[in-house]
Amino acid sequence: MYIREVISPKDVADFHKVPFGIYKDDANWIPHIKQDIEKIFNPKTNRFFSHGKAIRWVLFENNIPIGRVAAFINKKTSNTFKQPTGGMGFFECVNNKDAAFILFDACKNWLKDNKMEAMDGPINFGEKNQFWGLLTKNFRSPNTYGMNYNPPYYVDLFVKYGFKIYYEQYLFNHLIDTPLAENLKEKALRIERDPNYTFSSINKKNIDKYAEEFRLVYNAAWGGHDNFKEMEKKQSLKILNKLKPIMDENVMFFGYYKKDPIAFYISIPELNEIFKHIGGNMNWWGKIKFFYFLKTKKISTLYSLVFGVAKRFQGKGVDGAIIRHSRNSFRKRGLYKNIILTWIGDFNPKMLKIIESVGAKKFRTLATFRKLFDENAPFERCPIIE
Repeated sequence: MYIREVISPKDVADFHKVPFGIYKDDANWIPHIKQDIEKIFNPKTNRFFSHGKAIRWVLFENNIPIGRVAAFINKKTSNTFKQPTGGMGFFECVNNKDAAFILFDACKNWLKDNKMEAMDGPINFGEKNQFWGLLTKNFRSPNTYGMNYNPPYYVDLFVKYGFKIYYEQYLFNHLIDTPLAENLKEKALRIERDPNYTFSSINKKNIDKYAEEFRLVYNAAWGGHDNFKEMEKKQSLKILNKLKPIMDENVMFFGYYKKDPIAFYISIPELNEIFKHIGGNMNWWGKIKFFYFLKTKKISTLYSLVFGVAKRFQGKGVDGAIIRHSRNSFRKRGLYKNIILTWIGDFNPKMLKIIESVGAKKFRTLATFRKLFDENAPFERCPIIE
């Protein structure tokens, strides 16, 4: 076996070949879109290169690519931990401990050379809403768009190398008609009767307005957590502009108090219902197939990307009210039947309680692992958001 850094176009092609060998007999696997991944490793399209760097490798045996991995450093967050911590991700490997350890060692050694003392993985060199975490429970359902999927044996490879769970990530799902818990419903009805509160879906023509409102609510909802970094205007605008081509205005909602934004519930159609027909490549032929299936196939599932309520309005029923508003909108338009909620970490018990109160059930579990390079250093789980 030998390992090679990804530099040339052939290296990039080999990097993308690896998972097709791993999952050739797995009917649940839906490949990530090649172009989505390449944007992450392009300094022109990934702003994280302005405050970090990345590298990736492919592992070969008999000239056949059998594994791949990437390592990266985000300088904005690496030194916020007790040990300076880098990341690794996009790991794919045959069921061979020696092969996996070669890939893990490549990440560890590169990160150590860059003054890191630990690595988290598998994570993304970008936002947490995509390519983040290792699947540990429920290997029987297809992966949702942008969410990692892997064989069960990956967990064993990570643990044997010395990775430990830093936090668990839970995905939930529920039917549109699932009733709210009675106490949440009562609070929501009180909010609905108060004329100071209003809820509405977005308008693509005013994307700048909603990007700023998204930023304000995001910072107000999560500010104060140990590892929290305030969202900047440029970042929020980029997020919404990225969603614009696939955006359904009828499934993105904001809540207001006296016209000030206080909550959001942002979803997109579950694109993997289409991407499973594409084969992981949005070249010209992939785009033709995508738009064909988009027009001829009705997507039945929503993928909820993010749900947030400003801290001073939490516990009042705003969460239930915006969910009731969205569900009523779906019913009137005959839209969608099922919602999958993006992952929520076990470090956020308050949000987990809210999600369970809307009738959602735990769908699958992923985990972000951490490997300390000093084996004698005390390991600490991710701190809980109070």
